[in-house]
Amino acid sequence: MRLGVNIDHVATLRNARGGAYPDPLRAAELAQKAGCDGITAHLREDRRHIRDEDIAALASMLDVPLNFEMAATDEMQAIALKHRPHAVCIVPEKREERTTEGGLEVAGDQNRLRHFLAPLKDAGARVSLFIAADEAQVEAAARVGADVIELHTGAYCDFHAEGRLEDRDADLERLRRMAALASDLGLEVHAGHGLTYETVGPVAAIRQIVELNIGHFLIGESVFRGLEGAIREMRRLMDEARG
Repeated sequence: MRLGVNIDHVATLRNARGGAYPDPLRAAELAQKAGCDGITAHLREDRRHIRDEDIAALASMLDVPLNFEMAATDEMQAIALKHRPHAVCIVPEKREERTTEGGLEVAGDQNRLRHFLAPLKDAGARVSLFIAADEAQVEAAARVGADVIELHTGAYCDFHAEGRLEDRDADLERLRRMAALASDLGLEVHAGHGLTYETVGPVAAIRQIVELNIGHFLIGESVFRGLEGAIREMRRLMDEARG
């Protein structure tokens, strides 16, 4: 199982002071050293954390694949086609949200998304859609030509944090069923959003899921453990659950 580390919130800290530190590129280097399998960066329309120059630098310096998270807009498509990252992950985006809320609406937007994804695929990018664990969305993702889906684990993690264990377990079962369905449809399955040391194990144990993308928790935990230590512990827990 692969671990992608999202470095967005290193950039959030940098931008809070308007200076150059902490440097998200240094975070990417440390994540590589700790054994991550990829770096994820989300260039938002309002540039609240990752900036254009960060994407350009990451594309030129990484030894592991860059996963470029982006909204399905003409501006972001042009940036992706310019830098040609290993993968692009299409996510929903609203300016008023603190972080990505819910999955992308694919089933109701299939024609537009099919045409939007085609140039990215032609350029050699692996195209992923960040979606809820919902049968209609999984099936639509396959129809529009996605290579990968990333299942949104936010509800599962929220239920756990709130102590709503029956809801948590029901959502975990949905993740299992939709991972199996996606795999049967020929899609590679990833997962992420809100995962912590407490919640990662049951998701990592889902055999069809081959990659987890984790960011905010690791950046927060790095205050106490250092970034390398935080990543190594997450990797240990993933491998333990998988084994």
